[in-house]
Amino acid sequence: MSPLRWTTKSTRKLAAELTRQGHRVSADTVAGLLREEGFSLQANAKTIEGAQHPDRDAQFRYLNEQARDHRDAGDPVISVDSKKKELIGDYKNAGREWRPAGQPGRVKTHDFPGQAEKAIPYGIYDMAANTGWVSIGTDHDTAAFAVASIRRWWQAVGRHDYPRARRLLITADGGGSNGYRTRGWKTQLADLAAETGLEITVCHLPPGTSKWNKIEHRLFSHITMNWRGRPLTSHEVMLQTIAATTSRTGLTVHAELDSGQYPTGIRVSDDEIAALPITRHRFHGDWNYTLHSQRPMGAATTGSRPDEALADRPARLTRRSLQDPELTGMTRWQLSELIDALTPAMEVQREQVLRTRRGHERLVAPGAGAKAKLTSADRVLVTVLHLRKLATMDLLGQLFNTTAMTISRAVKDVRPLLEAHGVHLPASTARFRTREDIARFLDPDKTKIKPTC
Repeated sequence: MSPLRWTTKSTRKLAAELTRQGHRVSADTVAGLLREEGFSLQANAKTIEGAQHPDRDAQFRYLNEQARDHRDAGDPVISVDSKKKELIGDYKNAGREWRPAGQPGRVKTHDFPGQAEKAIPYGIYDMAANTGWVSIGTDHDTAAFAVASIRRWWQAVGRHDYPRARRLLITADGGGSNGYRTRGWKTQLADLAAETGLEITVCHLPPGTSKWNKIEHRLFSHITMNWRGRPLTSHEVMLQTIAATTSRTGLTVHAELDSGQYPTGIRVSDDEIAALPITRHRFHGDWNYTLHSQRPMGAATTGSRPDEALADRPARLTRRSLQDPELTGMTRWQLSELIDALTPAMEVQREQVLRTRRGHERLVAPGAGAKAKLTSADRVLVTVLHLRKLATMDLLGQLFNTTAMTISRAVKDVRPLLEAHGVHLPASTARFRTREDIARFLDPDKTKIKPTC
C-alpha cells in the first residue's frame, strides 16, 4: 500500500523517493537503472475489444461470401460510411505540413461549433474499381442523406461502370445513419431499389468492428492525410482537397457538394416497415437483408429468403409449429420435460400472486374465477422464444393472441424458474419481424402457409 504505487512513476519522483529513503541518486541514474532492468516508457495499447459478439467471425465470413458472389457476377460491391463532421473556417486541423520555418498556419484559438458552418462527408468506396465518391452535406447526417449520396454515385458513376448490373451489395457499419436498426435507412433504400431496378443487399459489420470497414482504411485515411495541418476554410477547399486525394495503389476520388435539406425526427411506422419489399437472410436477418426493386408476385410482406414466394394471406401458426427445435433450440421431448418440471412451481407462483392481490386466502375452489391468459405450457414456450431473441414482445403477443405486456409478465415470472433449474438458452442467429418470417423459416419450400387445424 505504498503511496508511490498510486503516483506517476517519473524518474524525478522515483529519485526523490529513493533520496528520502537514504539513497541519494539522480533522475538520470534512475533512468539508466530502469533501462538495465528491461523497462522503457510505454503508452497504453488498444488491444482489448469492447464488443465481442458470438457471431462476429461468422458474420465477417458471411459478408465475405456475399462480396465474392457479387464481384464474380460483375455486380458492384461498395463500402459506405459517414466521416467525422468538419468545421468550415479558420479552425485547427490535426497534423503537420511543411511550411517555411517559423511561419505556422494561423487559426482560431477556440472552436465554436455553434457559430461555424459544418460539413458532413459521406463516402462510397467501390472495392473492385478502387474509386471513392464523397458527398459533402451541409444539413444533417440522416438516412435520407446517406441514401441520396448512394443515389448520386449510382447515377453519375455506378450505372456506367456496371451497365449490366442487376444487384448491388452495400457493406456498412451497424450504427449511425446507415445502421441496421434505422428504419429510415431501409425505407430510403427501398425507394432507391424501385428507382434503379437493382436488388440491393446490405451486410452490416458486427458491433464494435467499424474500423475494419474497407472505406475507413482505403479512402477516409487517405483523405485525412491529405488535409492534415490545413484548415478547411470553405466548402470549395474541402471539395478540392478530397478530389486531389490519391494513393500509391491507384485510388481516385470524386467529391460533390450536397446542399439539400435533410430534416431529422422523421418517423417510420410499423405498417410502413411491414410493407417494404425486404427479404431477411436466414443468417442474422437483422444484419443481412435484401431490398427488391418490386414486391415478388403474390407477396404480402417480408420474407426470409430471396427466392421464396410469399403467402397472399396472413400466416397462422400452431403451437406445435412454434415448438419446432429450430426455434426453441431443444427437442420437442426436452421442451415437454421442461414444461412438466416447471408447471408445479408456476402454479404455486400464480397462487402467491393472486393471494397478494386479494389480500387474503382463496375463498373459492381452484379453477373457478378468471382464467389465466396463457397456459403453463405457453408461458414456458414464450419465455424460451424470448430468451432465444427470435422476436419482439409485440410479435410474440400476436403469435399467442395476447398483449406484449402479458408476454413481458410471463417472461419475468418464468425466467427465474429456468435459471433455478440450470437452463441457459443461447441466442439464435435468426431474427423475425412478422408471422410470415417464421412460417417461411419453418417451411421454406412451400409457397402457401398452411392454416391452423
